[in-house]
Amino acid sequence: MITFAPSVILTLNLPRLNELMTTARVEKIHAGPGVLLEPGSAVLDLRVDLSDSFAHDCPPVSFYRIVLRERAWLRDLPNAPGADIEVGAPLARFSTEEREPVQEQPSRLARVAIAGIVGDDSAWHDGAS
Repeated sequence: MITFAPSVILTLNLPRLNELMTTARVEKIHAGPGVLLEPGSAVLDLRVDLSDSFAHDCPPVSFYRIVLRERAWLRDLPNAPGADIEVGAPLARFSTEEREPVQEQPSRLARVAIAGIVGDDSAWHDGAS
């Protein structure tokens, strides 16, 4: 007899990527609601600016990509690109079944990987090649 795992509601909240960070900006969203994401699928890119944290000669800005490590349906992205999000705030909601109601409390955090990425290099030159 084949048994299936029950559907699960998953959440992705903004993790603290640096001990000094309080917020991050959503730079890019890679998938929209209703899309089935496989392990390794990019969900979104974040920008962390620590300029207000300490004195510096150049802006301490880092970019990160959040990648899903499990198969799930992306159901909700409450923040648009350009939105500043506080640590711990929701970034996305997923379900393991396509039509699972997502109004219920999430069962657990989504399994993700986070990698530092090279951001837009236009900040480093005037655009001339």
